[in-house]
Amino acid sequence: MTPTQRQRQDAGPQTNIALYPHWQLIFDKYDVDSDGRISLTELQQMIRSDSYTRDIPEYTVQQILRRADEDANGYIEFPEFLKMTQHTETQGIMGRALNRYIRATVVRRRLTVDELDGKGDYEKEYSCYPPALCMILVSIIEIAAFLWDEISDGTSSVNGPAARVFIYNPHKRYEAWRFLTYMFVHVGVFHLVVNLFVQIMLGVPLEMVHGWWRVVIVYLAGVVAGSLGTSVSDPSVFLAGASGGVYALISAHLATICMNWAEMQFALYQLLIFLVLVVVDVGAAVYTRYVLLQESQIGYVAHLAGAIAGLLVGINVLRNLEVKSWEKKVWWASIILYTVLMLAAIIWNAAFPSYFPQSQ
Repeated sequence: MTPTQRQRQDAGPQTNIALYPHWQLIFDKYDVDSDGRISLTELQQMIRSDSYTRDIPEYTVQQILRRADEDANGYIEFPEFLKMTQHTETQGIMGRALNRYIRATVVRRRLTVDELDGKGDYEKEYSCYPPALCMILVSIIEIAAFLWDEISDGTSSVNGPAARVFIYNPHKRYEAWRFLTYMFVHVGVFHLVVNLFVQIMLGVPLEMVHGWWRVVIVYLAGVVAGSLGTSVSDPSVFLAGASGGVYALISAHLATICMNWAEMQFALYQLLIFLVLVVVDVGAAVYTRYVLLQESQIGYVAHLAGAIAGLLVGINVLRNLEVKSWEKKVWWASIILYTVLMLAAIIWNAAFPSYFPQSQ
C-alpha cells in the first residue's frame, strides 16, 4: 500500500471519498512526489507560478493556507484536504469557489467530455434551498392590490383605493413612495397577468442561482429607474405596473450571461432571445410614437430605464462565477454610470419643479 493510498484509507468512511472523485485528482496534481502530503510552501509557489494562474484564485489560496493544515506540521495530508473540501462545500467558506475555479481547469482535462469547455457550471449553481419565493411573494402583493381595487371600486382602474395611494402621479411627486409603489397597480387583468408571468418566469431562475436579495435589488432598481426616467421624459404621465422591474429582470439575464458566458450552456441562444425581445419592444415603441404618431398608454421609457438599471445593477450585484480582469473594469464602469444616471434624474426632479405639473 502506497503512502497516498494509506492516507486515503485513514480518512475513514465519514469522508465519503467516492462522492468527491475530483478532489483526488486535484490532490494528486499537487502531490508531485506521491508521498501522500503537500507542502504548504510548495503549494503556494506552484499556484502562484505562471502555469497555475488559472487553477485557484488568490483569495482561495489564502483560505487554503490558513485553514487546511490542522496539525500545523507544514503539510496538507489527504484527510485534511478532504475534510477541508467537505466542510467548505457544505458551509460555503471556499468549497464552492474551488469547485468553480479548479474543477473547470484541473479536472476538465481528465473527466468527461461534457466538462472539456467548462460549460454547465452555471446550471450546477441552481438550488431550491432556500426556496425561490421572493418574486412569488411580490406577485401575491400585486394580486392583492389589484383585488382590493376590484372589490372596493368594482373596477381595476386608477380610481381604486390601492391605485389612488400607490400609483405614480406626476401631480404628487412629493409623495416619494409613489416612485416605487406604482409597481403594485395594474390596469386590467391582461396587464397584471403579463407582468406576473414574466417576472415569475425570469425572477425565480435568477433567485435559484443568485439569491433572493440580489434579485430584489435588481428588481427594485428597475422599478425606481422606470418612474424616474418617465418623470424626466414624460413629466405629465401617470405610471402603473411593474414593467420597470420586469425589464430589469430581463436585462439582468443579459448581465449574468455576459459575466458568466464561459460557465453557461446555450449562452448564445439566451443572448439572442434577449436581443429579439429588445428589438421588438423598442421597434414597436418607435413605430407607434414616431411613425403612426400615436400616444400610447404603454410606458416605453419605463421599460427602457428599467432595462438599463437591471443591466448596470445586475453586473454589480449578481454572482460572477469566475471574475476576469476585464470584468472588474466593467463592474466599475457600470456602478459609476448607474450612479450618475440616478443622481441626474433625482436632481432633475428636485431642481426643476416648473418642468413638472403643479402639485395637487
